[in-house]
Amino acid sequence: MKGLQLVVADAVVARDELLARGVEASEITVFDERDGGTFFGFDDPDGNSWAVQQLKVRAEQPLIPVEARGRFADG
Repeated sequence: MKGLQLVVADAVVARDELLARGVEASEITVFDERDGGTFFGFDDPDGNSWAVQQLKVRAEQPLIPVEARGRFADG
């Protein structure tokens, strides 16, 4: 798939983690200084291309609350 998008709270941290794991990632580009205007990209081993967008608000208001992470439904 091409053009998948991932949203992170900190693009620098996310990119550094990918690089540390051996993933080639593009340089960070700031299209707009407002939150949501910072991006970088990478391709995964399956050939999918990803755009990574920084939204700092996700650090304060995550889509999945911290207390709900890692839980599995019984049954």
